[in-house]
Amino acid sequence: MISKALVAASTKPVILSILASGEKYGYLIIQHVTEISGGTLDWSEGMLYPVLHRMEKDGFILSQWRISENGRKRKYYSLTSLGRAELEKDRKEWTAVHSLLSRLWNPLSAPD
Repeated sequence: MISKALVAASTKPVILSILASGEKYGYLIIQHVTEISGGTLDWSEGMLYPVLHRMEKDGFILSQWRISENGRKRKYYSLTSLGRAELEKDRKEWTAVHSLLSRLWNPLSAPD
């Protein structure tokens, strides 16, 4: 199980990355996270929706209510241009952290 602190820290870049491929509604985001993580990230609606609301307030995403194919009313989320810029910033930061940890944890494979 991944710590709550790491889950919290990674939530925004994970959501932005998922929405980069196109708009999605909340439950679909949760399913996508579970599938991609192999079940190691177990998000709930109670955790996701406050984050989505904060990201919308920050201007990273937009939401729109629509009727789905099965007739249910769903709120779909999509990236804004500010959200795409934030995703690129997050990608650079997380890549730098990953690179550092890889060097620390695998010193024999790191270049001298």
